[in-house]
Amino acid sequence: MDLTTLDNGNIKHTQRDNKEIQDMMKRLSRIEGQVRGVKKMLEDDRYCVDILTQVASIQAALNGFNKQLLANHIKSCVCDDIRAGNDSAVDELCELLKKLMK
Repeated sequence: MDLTTLDNGNIKHTQRDNKEIQDMMKRLSRIEGQVRGVKKMLEDDRYCVDILTQVASIQAALNGFNKQLLANHIKSCVCDDIRAGNDSAVDELCELLKKLMK
């Protein structure tokens, strides 16, 4: 991962290596497939418990995605900002954690 975070206006960008992008995209594709599966289950009038079980699986997959992305963010962006003397990265991380823990 290129650990440079660019600030273009109010939008920050982080360059990631191809492996990280591919891994994250694979996860998202699986989640998309699960969501499509739930839509099909609704169309097929499947039993509520079966649908709820699949939704729980989707939530777990999204949580896994968030954990991986958060770990990558801390190891790269946050650490780099702290090393560069940007202590506001810690405040940003704390605010992010508050949002994720709702």
